[in-house]
Amino acid sequence: MITHDPEERRALIGEYLLGLLSEQEAAEVRQLLEEDEQAARMALEWERHFLELSDQLPAQTPSPALWPRIRQSLGLHEAPRSSPLSNWWNSLLTWRLTAAALAMALLVTVLTPLLRAPDIAGERYTVVLQQPGEAAKPGWVIQVNRDGTLQLDPLVADQVPEGRALQFWTLIDPADGPRSLGLVEAGQPLRLPAEQIGAVQAGQLFELTLEPAGGSPYNRPSGPVLYIGRAVLASVN
Repeated sequence: MITHDPEERRALIGEYLLGLLSEQEAAEVRQLLEEDEQAARMALEWERHFLELSDQLPAQTPSPALWPRIRQSLGLHEAPRSSPLSNWWNSLLTWRLTAAALAMALLVTVLTPLLRAPDIAGERYTVVLQQPGEAAKPGWVIQVNRDGTLQLDPLVADQVPEGRALQFWTLIDPADGPRSLGLVEAGQPLRLPAEQIGAVQAGQLFELTLEPAGGSPYNRPSGPVLYIGRAVLASVN
């Protein structure tokens, strides 16, 4: 039922917030809002839109029969017409404050997990590490997540000579020189935390070099470059 078309998805979220969907459709949209950042932002836009429209409505006095009908639809006993509870519900100000409170509750429920999640702050990057030269055969792929964590995955099963090691490097500013990200086991994936990677930007250089066992004795690569590539901003789905 959930569509990938942005306009259809936006309309569907609007219908959900207005209570126009079936129970099953509403459950699917709720799950989408919990898992999809863009969908949650659409919900926020709709809420702002609805509140702006509410502020533009002229003041209306609710019908005296409105509260009894509400109670009847909820299966409640009718309250005395002159009770404070009835007067409370008949207040236009109360209606608007209640609508605003419900809208705020929905926004807190939907957006709090996203605001707490660190992956909102950054961008996603992809790097394809290729062999230098004309062949440019890809051998490894890097995914940098929005929370800054890096995942390095092999595409080929390299054989490292005995007494040698693969070392992982990155370079942002040539004036600062390359920075080692540690040793890599041939043919094995590697996951590094954001604290070790630092901020990543488009065009940032990554490479794997062949070094002595234990890594380069210098603060720069000392062996040949086996794979090299630059970070590219990943498309947002």
